[in-house]
Amino acid sequence: MNPLRSPCRALAKHLRRRSSTFLAPTASSQQSVLQAQGQAQLRHASAGSARPRTAIFFPGQGVQKVGMLTPWIEAFPATAMPIIQEIDHVVGYKLSSIIQEGPGKVLTLTPNAQPAIMATSILILRILEKEFGFKTSERADFTLGHSLGEFAALVSSGYLEFADSLFLVQKRAEAMAAATRRAEDEYGGEYGMVAIVSEPEYMSSLINAIHEFVGYSSLGTKSESAEDWPPIDQVLIANINSKNQIVLSGNIERIKTLVAHVRQFSGHDPRAVRLKSDSPFHSPLMKPAVAVMQSLLAGTSRVKGREGADIVTWPGTVPSVSNVTAKPFESKAELKDLLARGCLETVRWWDSIKYLDQEQKVRRWVGIGPGYVGRNLVGKEVGMRGKDTVQGGGVWAITDPSEIEEVLRGLEETECIVDEE
Repeated sequence: MNPLRSPCRALAKHLRRRSSTFLAPTASSQQSVLQAQGQAQLRHASAGSARPRTAIFFPGQGVQKVGMLTPWIEAFPATAMPIIQEIDHVVGYKLSSIIQEGPGKVLTLTPNAQPAIMATSILILRILEKEFGFKTSERADFTLGHSLGEFAALVSSGYLEFADSLFLVQKRAEAMAAATRRAEDEYGGEYGMVAIVSEPEYMSSLINAIHEFVGYSSLGTKSESAEDWPPIDQVLIANINSKNQIVLSGNIERIKTLVAHVRQFSGHDPRAVRLKSDSPFHSPLMKPAVAVMQSLLAGTSRVKGREGADIVTWPGTVPSVSNVTAKPFESKAELKDLLARGCLETVRWWDSIKYLDQEQKVRRWVGIGPGYVGRNLVGKEVGMRGKDTVQGGGVWAITDPSEIEEVLRGLEETECIVDEE
């Protein structure tokens, strides 16, 4: 592809000249400079008639960190504190204290970790909106989220209200934790998740070997294909994250046996890494959580002023990609069905990125939320880290206030670079 550069080149040069004036938001005067410049960038960008296709993505469980709200509270207290109060009000306890003070083993518990990550992601988005004039509907062509991150993506795209989405995440997390305890009580054993890292050329045969070993394979039908298997025997592919990484979910001893089988008979030695997860997400053990979600999604909004309205708004403002199908949701009914089934179905993250990159020609990717896992997975597939003017796009992440300037400037400098098909 041959990028075409419009008169935006002069604007990008101007931004580079003044980049040294950007300051990290650690004091009120510095915040004012950064906010004013960021808003100016977005106004300039919106004036363009064409821009590269852009996706905004949100992280899933595992990126939680004690104190992850602190830099945002310190940099933008007037905007952050009302959101934090709303978070605590929705969940019914001081979740913000657990996020800020820990301990880590408490924050990592699924009923705390999932709402904490989702809430932090939206808090960052709200700060971008209020302090910098960032609008997802103007800046993005698609949104998506990794597993849990799908709920933040749906908020950013206008399908769910923040309070409703946070409530759904809380109840989803509680149902998932309860399903794990039930399996442990009834069947015994230890349950969790293990990442399998392999060379890309072995990934297809590795997935086939796993399917043969476990005896059921169809994506999107786990609830039917595995429901006759006792939990102690269940191992499934929870995530297909990239061209060289998948995640297995289920009974840990069964996973160890499977990995040993693969190493013995497949001709290669994939690396296995136990994840910090207290539940086997995206496995048939999570089927009770699907029923909980189906019931909640059939209900109405809890948001003041929307009482009695459907919890899902359709259509949204930006297409959002489903973890289950790796394609945008096509109807309100499908969104509700797939969002509920997402508790147990495989997260097709790699397929989602390939769809956006290869079919939809997305060239700019912006991660919003804690951690860099999502940015790294996206960058691994599309071959970019940060702004890449050769391809006319880039992969960025906003996890800390100090990163806002880089991302907004990167978006500005690539705003008028388009691909010539």
